Amino acid sequence: MISPLLNEPALIVEKTFRTLVIADLHLGIEWELYQSGFSIPSQVEKRKVRIRSYIEKVKPSRIVLLGDIKHNVPVTSWQEKQEVPQFLKELSTYVSLDIVPGNHDGDIENLKPPNVTVHGMRGFVLDGVGYFHGHTWPEKELLSASHVVMSHNHPTIRFTDSLGHAVSEQVWIRTHFIEKAIREHYDDIKWKNPEVIIMPAFNELCGGIPFNESVHEELLGPVFANHVIELEKARAFLLDGTDLGTIGSIKKLGITRIRKKIKR
Repeated sequence: MISPLLNEPALIVEKTFRTLVIADLHLGIEWELYQSGFSIPSQVEKRKVRIRSYIEKVKPSRIVLLGDIKHNVPVTSWQEKQEVPQFLKELSTYVSLDIVPGNHDGDIENLKPPNVTVHGMRGFVLDGVGYFHGHTWPEKELLSASHVVMSHNHPTIRFTDSLGHAVSEQVWIRTHFIEKAIREHYDDIKWKNPEVIIMPAFNELCGGIPFNESVHEELLGPVFANHVIELEKARAFLLDGTDLGTIGSIKKLGITRIRKKIKR
């Protein structure tokens, strides 16, 4: 069973054991905002409380952090050097902790405690489910899993009314790879047509990308840039479970802002 935690950007994967999946924590984003003129106190304690509530509710055997645990690149801020090791240490006292590095996690090996496992950035398979962040091509073995979970794009749907007022809502995206495009990149794969689940960001300060206003080239990562992900037929779900339909059908509802065509 694979299902989102209701009203939260967290995923529960239950097969031979129960796994809690969280993506795009972006710890230390407050430092970047401060440098841009926005003074926001550290939110790390609130993040800990929130995840502890998940653990108490779900009672997982493992937690997978699906990339971008820290925020600042290419250097690690003083805030991250203080907060990330403490955050990971506390989390690992509750359950086994696995990390799939994201594009913001260049120094994560030096910040993690010894009992936390960091996998390759192209992902890994755990209990029959594949996990990768999305800024790289996935490992070939993920394509033989029943499901592939990724993040990186912070998916949202933006609702725009006739007066131009817009509201964005975080969403889950459920879709598939395009087999022909996959086979053009990989040789000798065990293809099982896995369902692809794209996770919303855990950190609400990150913002998001409106999938109903985007084309492949505007989304992040090689699987989008190379048209390997089915986008128009992808299905969007609000955090409360509301099925919004496919991205293609959402674009026809009159809530999507018309994109300006760029003359090339």
